[in-house]
Amino acid sequence: MNTLALGIRRGLIEQGSILRDGKELGANVAGLVIYLMLILWIGGNPAGGGIGMTAFITVGFIAFTVFSAGITTLPMLIAADQEEGALRRLRTLPRGLPVYLTGRATSLVAHIALNSVLILAIGNLAGGLALPSSLYGWATLTWVLLLGTLAVVPVGAMIGALLPSAKTAAAVVSLPTMLLMIASGVMVPMTMMPEPVRWFAQVFPLYWQGHGLRAAFLPSAAAEPGGVWQLGTAAAVMGAWAVAGMVLAPRLLRRAIRT
Repeated sequence: MNTLALGIRRGLIEQGSILRDGKELGANVAGLVIYLMLILWIGGNPAGGGIGMTAFITVGFIAFTVFSAGITTLPMLIAADQEEGALRRLRTLPRGLPVYLTGRATSLVAHIALNSVLILAIGNLAGGLALPSSLYGWATLTWVLLLGTLAVVPVGAMIGALLPSAKTAAAVVSLPTMLLMIASGVMVPMTMMPEPVRWFAQVFPLYWQGHGLRAAFLPSAAAEPGGVWQLGTAAAVMGAWAVAGMVLAPRLLRRAIRT
């Protein structure tokens, strides 16, 4: 069995184990319940420009699911493996690091896909969310999710390799992640943010993933700065983060293994 197949198999087994874990399952269900309560509470209100808050919040939850999986969950998992010595044991295994990284990425992609489907289903059934009505909309949804995942998973791997324990990782990444969620306009329209906050948020992939997902769902860009879709810029920024992460993450993880 080749490296890719081994990694995918490892990731699917890991994801199955997570779904059977009561605490992990409870955390996922709690997040979905919070989303349901939000759309039932304020889903009928307008976000501006003829855009309903149900669609806006749904897109925001999907974007933040991807971002938090890569930037919060993954670093804690890798830091825990490092603390327990699992990363050092990769030195004794053939193709240990590539299989490990592929497995972690597969597990996260499965987590993101499952949660995205559930969020869309809840939004559609409980909040009247209109799903993309054209092939272009579904194609935009697909490439933004994939590129957004590629933009954050390697960065999360780098953070995890630099931190000594899961507890440290949680303390280091949780607050910045929440602040970035607020600043990136995934829960409230970016037009409500001060100009310096807008420029700051546009450096990071979370803003551009939310922007791209809104382009797949929303009828207009009225809630966007400038009032236009910038999908080329979104692809460029997320792509730059993905390339930088994929170059640097393996080096940092190899250093962690040798430590």
